[in-house]
Amino acid sequence: MKQKILFIFGTRPEAIKMAPLIKEFQKHPDELETKICVTAQHRQMLDQVLDLFDIKPDFDLDIMEEGQSLLQLTSRVFSGLEKIFSETKPDWVLVQGDTSTVMAAGVAAFYAGIKVGHVEAGLRSHNRYAPFPEEINRRIASVVADAHFAPTETARQALLAEGIDGKTIYVTGNTVIDALLWVRDKVKQNPPEIAGSLKEKILNKKIVLVTGHRRESFGEGFEQICLALRDIAEQNKDVVVIYPVHFNPNVREPVNRILNGHENILLIEPLSYTDFVWLMDKSYLILTDSGGVQEEAPSLGKPILVMREVTERMEGIEAGTAKLVGTDRNKIVSETSRLFTDKLEYERMSKAINPYGDGKASEKIRNIIVSK
Repeated sequence: MKQKILFIFGTRPEAIKMAPLIKEFQKHPDELETKICVTAQHRQMLDQVLDLFDIKPDFDLDIMEEGQSLLQLTSRVFSGLEKIFSETKPDWVLVQGDTSTVMAAGVAAFYAGIKVGHVEAGLRSHNRYAPFPEEINRRIASVVADAHFAPTETARQALLAEGIDGKTIYVTGNTVIDALLWVRDKVKQNPPEIAGSLKEKILNKKIVLVTGHRRESFGEGFEQICLALRDIAEQNKDVVVIYPVHFNPNVREPVNRILNGHENILLIEPLSYTDFVWLMDKSYLILTDSGGVQEEAPSLGKPILVMREVTERMEGIEAGTAKLVGTDRNKIVSETSRLFTDKLEYERMSKAINPYGDGKASEKIRNIIVSK
């Protein structure tokens, strides 16, 4: 019997990780009737990904408002979904990751008696305030989910430790690798415009690519990150630090105050996913607080220094593809410098096997849903 599936997501990272899954489901209209709802928790960055993968939502809650609180955002997701559930009557709601959209959509589906499939289930930092609010969002999603698509064995074990029925947990790999490999092949055949615009600025330079936006680092921690980036640029004249700066004013203010105007630092606007994948592939190493980048970079052979105090993606740390450096200025600088000078350490990190998947997660998840 054909199953009715409603995908719900709201941010750029969710869209990237849902896109290959949506495409896989759409290939099988005889088995799956697919509908897409976006909350637009992140409007502009979400739309970039929808365009890249040629995904056209059936429903758009358009909840983004400047300066809204988490409570306001979450309440708008709850209120917007009731009518959509009534209209579509899905058998499954599929959500991905740990955003407020995921938590609210999962609970709303549970209230409506709809089965919930949680993609990227089982990630845990075991610190309810880091990352905030993501750690609690994903724990709540696990409580209401009927099927848990864990990216790794470690994630499966975390779910089992919380009493989740093992028969509902499936280790599939992470769909972000499916998306990454598709885009990597695309940009190799047709380099994006950014390749030309940065050509002179990156000539004969080692690129240190930076992403930083986690709210638990706002304030002193974020200032320490910025000071570390300035130190790296000042101490290494053959390096260019490239930082696509998140729109959040809590990020932009310290970044512009501390880093703007430095000759070896390029502060640029947030990139399309295509541009970002191209830049990851061209980088020497990556400094990040992003969860997705921790998963993606190993497939491109790029060492990662994670600028967070804790991470829910310990598989990368254990595999040797990533190292946790926190927001400590001196540690960020010293570990970056080590990767510039210690060739053996660089080779060890860049050649470690990616623990997050083989690019076939979407196919595995589709087969599981069809079998239910």
